[in-house]
Order: sequence, then structure tokens, then C-alpha cells
Amino acid sequence: MTSSTQRSIEIDFFRGLALVVIMLDHIPNSLLSHITLHHYAFCDAAEVFVFVGGYSTAAAYGAICARQGEAAAAARFLRRGGEIYRAFLLSAALMIGLGLALHGLGVDTPDVDATEAATFLRRPFGMLADIVSLRRQPFLSSVLPMYAMFALAAPLLIGCARRTPWFAVVASLCVWYAAPALAQGLPSAYPEGWAFNPFAWQLLFVLGAVARIRPLDPAYLRSPDALTPTRIACGVALACAFWCVFLTVGPAPGYEKQNLGVLRLLNFGVLAWLAAWVGARGAILPLARALPALVRIGRRSLPCFVGGAGISLTLDALLRPMFLTGLPLPHAFEPLPSWLIGGIDDFCAIVLLIGVERLASADLFRHPPRRQPFTR
Repeated sequence: MTSSTQRSIEIDFFRGLALVVIMLDHIPNSLLSHITLHHYAFCDAAEVFVFVGGYSTAAAYGAICARQGEAAAAARFLRRGGEIYRAFLLSAALMIGLGLALHGLGVDTPDVDATEAATFLRRPFGMLADIVSLRRQPFLSSVLPMYAMFALAAPLLIGCARRTPWFAVVASLCVWYAAPALAQGLPSAYPEGWAFNPFAWQLLFVLGAVARIRPLDPAYLRSPDALTPTRIACGVALACAFWCVFLTVGPAPGYEKQNLGVLRLLNFGVLAWLAAWVGARGAILPLARALPALVRIGRRSLPCFVGGAGISLTLDALLRPMFLTGLPLPHAFEPLPSWLIGGIDDFCAIVLLIGVERLASADLFRHPPRRQPFTR
């Protein structure tokens, strides 16, 4: 990656890909989710999204500073924090609304229960107050409060990374180490706390920012000197994949993802190195140009995240029971095979997410331009 102020199509591609994978990983019937990162690594698309978020934040912050000054950049990301908070409220309302609708249709799955619609029916006003104060973060909306905190802290984090990048990394590591204790101060109605501990995940955000501010030299990555660390990274990645596929007998403990465990961090680090090594050889740019829909989704990340959450919940709740019990057609059909169910889920999900991106890009809620008076 270069350090220019131009927007990186590769970064938008990776962010769009991460959003699609996050959506598919939350559809248990998904066929494509069997080849996504979480099956072959101790990390998943969440790490990619946070790292890329730090990278793109540093890029945008630097571009605004160059044009308008640091005060304008700080003000922009304070507004961005408010935008993400409003997206969280919308996402939480969407989760609860879908949960109520699906419960009303008699659909009962673990994901529907995780929307906390039943809690909302028991104490609606109390739950609304909990959501506004971030004490409750209904299913799939829980990542947005963390992103809002990163946006609000961007002037401090990016400013420090721009001035003294190594000090920013060391300070971030110290905060990451103390993250479980620091998280106890966060408002939460759950005994286990926030699903994503922002004091832990800020490390990936800062590393992404530093990767933008002090990028690896592409000439070095293409040189023979980079082969040894690349071979080591490849070996570690393959060892992690072997462990995940053949030796892991159950899901990793939730606190490992919540607090960004060491193994997840190491596994993502070697994968990020390999991605940079491949990218320095120009392999990512043609792929991004061949899949422009992913690039557009990456550029509209916030509405696509909210839309993807609703899509994954709805498809899992409705399509799975429909296809597992056979289609209600006049002729008798055997239940569809599981791979076909997963393929249908994936196709519907991706098409719907592209539709969300198209609607977001259309700016349907913009004020129309004022009509000019007619003159002869």
C-alpha cells in the first residue's frame, strides 16, 4: 500500500469482503461459510474489519488534515462517532423488530432468541434506556459501540500514531494487556460484559492506523529479503489451519474473541503479512477491479453492516425451516439437500446486500435540489 492520500481500492475490497463474510458467518446454513477464515484460523473477518478500519481512518484523517487542518479532521471523526452511535440504535431496533416479527410467526431459533425481543416485551422502556446507554447491545449490533468509541478516540489515537508511531503501538499494547480489568468499567447489563472489549480491540485499530502511516516498503516486500519472514508466516498460518481443522473439537471460549486473545492476534498478524506480500506483487488490485460490488460494499460499510445483520438473521430464521421441511408445492418433493439450502441462503444474502449498497449509494433521503424558477 502507498502512503498517498488517494483512496485505496484494495482496502475497500478487503472491507467489503469482510462485511460479506461477517454476514455469511452468521447464517448457520451458509455453504460459503465453510471456506471462510474462521474454519481455518483462530481469527475471523472481525479482525480484518477492525484492522482495515484503523487503516482507512488514518488515511481519511490524514487527507482531511492536508486539506483543512487537524481541527477539521478531529471534528469530522467526532461526527462520525455520532453517526456510528445512531447506526447502533438503528441496528438494535432492527434486531428487536425482526425478533418480535419472527416470534409472531412462530419462528424460534437461537439467533432469534439472541435479539432479546422477549426481554423487550417484558420491560420495553427499561430495555430502551439500557440500549441508549449501551448497557444492552442486541444480537449483531454489539460491534458498533466499539467502532463508535474508536471514531471518537480517532483524534487522540491517529494524532499519536502520526507523531510517534512506535510509542502509539507500545501504549496500545499496554492498554490491550490491561483490557480485561479496564472493561469492568464499561456499562453492561450482561454478566460477561461487552461482546467486544474495545480496550483489547483498539490494538488492531492502532496497528491498522500505523500500517497506513508507516507502510511497509513494497520494494522490500518484493525483494529476496522478505522471503524468510514470508516463509515463517506461511508456516505459522498452515500450522494454525491444521490445528483448527484437525485438532479443535469445539468452539473457542468466547472470552478469547471478546478480549482479542494472543493466538487470534498472532494468527491475524501472519495473515496480514501474507496479504501485504501478495499485494506488493499487484495481485489484489486486479481482483478488486474484477469484483466491483465488493469494493462498493466496502465504501458503504456502515449501512451495509446494518443491512447485513438484518439479512443474516432473517434468512437463517425463515429459509432454514422452509427448506428443511420441503417446499409447499402441489407435488411431493423430498427435502432439499443441505448444500443446496446453503447455496440458496448465500445467493439470497449476497444479492440482498448488494441491494442495500445500491439503496445507500442512491442517497434516497437526500433533500432534492431546489427547483430553479422557469424563465423564458
